[in-house]
Amino acid sequence: MVTRGRRSAMTLSELRERVGAEVAKVVVGQDDAVDAMLAAFSVGGHVLLEGVPGVAKTLLANAVARAVGIEFKRAQFTPDMLPSDLTGTMTLQGGELAFRPGPVFTNVLLADEVNRTPPKTQAALLEAMQERQVSVEGQPRPLPDPFIVVATQNPIEYEGTYPLPEAQLDRFLLKLEVGYPSAEDEVAMLHLTHRGVDPVTLDDVDAVASDRDLRNARQEVDDTTVGDEVAAYVAAVVRRTRDLPSVSLGASPRSAVHLLAASKAAARLAGRDFVTPDDVVGMAPAVLRHRIILRPEAELERYRPDDAIRTAIAAVPVPR
Repeated sequence: MVTRGRRSAMTLSELRERVGAEVAKVVVGQDDAVDAMLAAFSVGGHVLLEGVPGVAKTLLANAVARAVGIEFKRAQFTPDMLPSDLTGTMTLQGGELAFRPGPVFTNVLLADEVNRTPPKTQAALLEAMQERQVSVEGQPRPLPDPFIVVATQNPIEYEGTYPLPEAQLDRFLLKLEVGYPSAEDEVAMLHLTHRGVDPVTLDDVDAVASDRDLRNARQEVDDTTVGDEVAAYVAAVVRRTRDLPSVSLGASPRSAVHLLAASKAAARLAGRDFVTPDDVVGMAPAVLRHRIILRPEAELERYRPDDAIRTAIAAVPVPR
């Protein structure tokens, strides 16, 4: 944690500028992902990062957490991982039973390759994500505030994996597709300082904020104005996903709550205190893509959830 004395807490748009500058020291070409993660952090939402190996998913999560100035822990999810490996366990210390916390007791938990662990351990993570607590020996133990899960998964390698259940996917505020950088960004990445093949600039990422700034950002987002027309627009877009012929399962009512929260954060990142339809359109793919199940015939035609989202948005009149 960092202590800032009596200085006033930063606005979310100021936080974006400072955190973005620090993350750029180690991660090149992922500005949109950084903005989306800050939006999620500001409302206490969880993030699913999907991308092929080597596109800096883990590095991105670590750098953002460092720059925001909150505690970060990583758990590598494997097929033999037990719930107690995540939540902690009771141990004998000095002749008495004492609780030894697991890696879930942190501010930002990186659940690396989250779909490689069995359903029982995923259920323990689901309790942490939803209830902000874990149960050990039947006793609930609250997690720190903030508590945010940043999970990663590989979209092309499914052997030996356990797909996340829909109930767990629905708890992620955002699913971000982390792709390859542009040619210019890839060249810029090669100019970053390395020691052999290891990046050394992660230690150069300074904590430019604190948990106090995140709490202020959360209050700032909560105070963002949402007109009746914009709220109705959010609901209409979400409901429209359930009526598309290409979709077998549309977005849940929780999706509307998450889409509105993300849109409010996007407005604040842009320096506004009110939500516009553009904020909703901009955040809709990240909020909805993991909550939509396509019909098999649509998948055979290489139709994607993002295509369905675009169709839903196009079918709903934009409020003026």
